[in-house]
Amino acid sequence: MTYVIVEPCIGVKDASCVDVCPVDCIHATEDDTMYFIDPDECIDCGACEPECPVSAIFPEDDVPANMESYTAKNKEVFDSDTPPTRPKR
Repeated sequence: MTYVIVEPCIGVKDASCVDVCPVDCIHATEDDTMYFIDPDECIDCGACEPECPVSAIFPEDDVPANMESYTAKNKEVFDSDTPPTRPKR
């Protein structure tokens, strides 16, 4: 299982989750409106979840039904030709 970032992050893009991630698996491009968690890098530690000020991070199995499309979106973004990288701090 991995963690997934969903819709409430759009437009907020607060980096609190990035700062606490021990494996640097949360990424975005400058143009992205939200962050994404790389499912191949995530170690399921859960450190990011309580840090999100808009409650946009869920364990994959607990993503709300109306936001399940974000699970696939998080995976697809890292399968693209230009996946996001760790944001600059």
